[in-house]
Order: sequence, then structure tokens, then C-alpha cells
Amino acid sequence: MATGDSLPRAHGGAVISARFKLEPEDFEVEEIPGFEPSGNGEHAWLEVEKRGANTEWVAARLAEFAGVPPSAVGFAGLKDRQALTRQAFTVQLPGQADPDWSALAVPGVRVLSATRHARKLKRGALRGNRFRIRLREITGDRDAVPARLERIAAHGVPNYFGEQRFGRDGGNLELARALFAGRRLGRAQRGFALSAARAEIFNAAAAARVAEGSWDQPLDGEVWMLEGSHSVFGPEPWSEALAGRLASGDIHPTGPMWGRGELRSEGAARALERDVAATHADLAAGLEAAGLAQERRALRLPVGALDWAWEGDDMLLLAFELGPGSFATAVLRELCEWS
Repeated sequence: MATGDSLPRAHGGAVISARFKLEPEDFEVEEIPGFEPSGNGEHAWLEVEKRGANTEWVAARLAEFAGVPPSAVGFAGLKDRQALTRQAFTVQLPGQADPDWSALAVPGVRVLSATRHARKLKRGALRGNRFRIRLREITGDRDAVPARLERIAAHGVPNYFGEQRFGRDGGNLELARALFAGRRLGRAQRGFALSAARAEIFNAAAAARVAEGSWDQPLDGEVWMLEGSHSVFGPEPWSEALAGRLASGDIHPTGPMWGRGELRSEGAARALERDVAATHADLAAGLEAAGLAQERRALRLPVGALDWAWEGDDMLLLAFELGPGSFATAVLRELCEWS
């Protein structure tokens, strides 16, 4: 499985070791909304804080409390279970008043505010996430931490999928292989399996680019993604204009989210991606047979608003912002090893 220490680091080896997620409060996540609720409509818009609970489980509890089917609840993204997180949910209540959300009695879950909105909240409808991460019991070269974090802030990190995408002990990848061998899965399990298979191939392609030093540089035949969007363009001849946009963070090189159809990349980029897919032939063939189309994902992940502070000699508090669909562990792994 292309996760964890099997993936090469871009900025050198880890400079410290630490304990991570000893308590949910060690990993705080707050959504950065892509828009504000309209203030009226048939959907309740809830700001919810959850501790030690996963997003889909909370959505089901909100549906039960409101007396609506689970399909009436929307959210923009899945948040870690072992964390303290704040995110938005919508609950469709056509022609109904809001229940008393303060009476929701679910351990670890609080409705912080409620208003109204015209539409169901869809997956991906957020600008990003804000993280506050506490690393404990730190050992290693404390003096090297500022320089490493400054480098991360200046250059970003490889946009690897985190281990959460693969499930406990890589179980989602095993589900994918079972699915491709003919096993029938429920809708949710099928989605997890397909996402894991795609992530495995992308991580392997990203790792190959990191190993050769091209994860943040162009290859011949490169496809580019615009920062802050999923829009892609290219290939096109390398130019001073592209070099300036790459240096400023306006565009990023991309890797494959595998599926049916021709790769958009050409030349050296396509050759690398085909070689990677050949080493994961069962997953690539399964994704194609499942009908997913070829897509792209940025190889470089910008790290915004990065700040840090020591809390005593062996505890470090990190704060930063990432775009949607990215993983905080991609940032941590460029700094430390953890358990």
C-alpha cells in the first residue's frame, strides 16, 4: 500500500518524532466554507461540533432527531473520528419548523448554531479546512523544526492521500480487489473501495515524481491544475509565463486519478503514469471496468497560514489551512514521524 513511510519525503527525512492523537483535542479541524448560508429556505443549516464521532454517524443522528430520512442530510466533507471537528450540515425540513436543536442528546455532538439555507449541502462545497494539531512527547532535533516548517510554508508538500482513505489496515484496498473480482458491495462500501484504488495509484505516481524531484516541477507533456479549482489545462510548450505561474503557486503539476479513457498527459509524464499503472494493473483494470473516467489531482499541496508554537520542551502546536480533499498527514510527514 502506497502510504506512510513507504512514500518518499520531498524535504528530507523527518527531523523529530512525536505522539499524535493521544486525545481528540490534539487534532482540531474547522471547515472553511465556500459560501455563507442564505438565511432562508427549506434546509436547516447547522454548525456542529463533534468529538470522537465520524461525520456519517453524526448525519444519521441528526436525521433521527429531526424525523427525516438520512438522505435529507447533507455535508461538505468527511471529518476524522478521532478529532475535535466543526463542520456544517444541512437538514431538509420542507414546510416544517426547526426542532429544538439544543435538545439534541448525542454524546460528543453539539449544534453550535442554526439558520436556514435554500439547498442541500453537497460534497466538496467548501474552500478548505483549518487545522490545529498538537504533537506530544517530541524527541529529535528541535532546533531543525523552524527551518523545516518554513520550507513547507514556502514550497508546499506532496499531495499524498492519507491512510484514512485506505481504511483500517488497508481494508478499503482489499474491498476494491474483492469488488473487482466480482464481489457485490453496498453503495457506501463500493465508494470507499473505488476511492482507495484510485488513491493507491495516485500516491504511487506522486511518489515516483517525488523520488525524481519533479513533484513541483514540469515534465514533458505535463497537465496543469489551477490553484483553488479542479480546472486543468495542457499539455502545452514550457514557457516563461508557465514558469512564473508555477513559481507563484497559481498552477500545479498533476497526477492521474485512474479511470477509463486516454490519459491527458503526454510524453515523459504519460510514460511515468503508464509505468505506475502497470505495476497496479489489477486496480487500474478494475477502475476502468467500473466506468470511472480519467481525472487529475494536483501533485503539490500549498500549506496556508502556517504557524507554530512550543508548549513546553516536548509539545508543539501547529496551525495551518489546506484546500478541500487534502490530508493534514501530508504536512506532518514532511516534519516528523509519529505513533
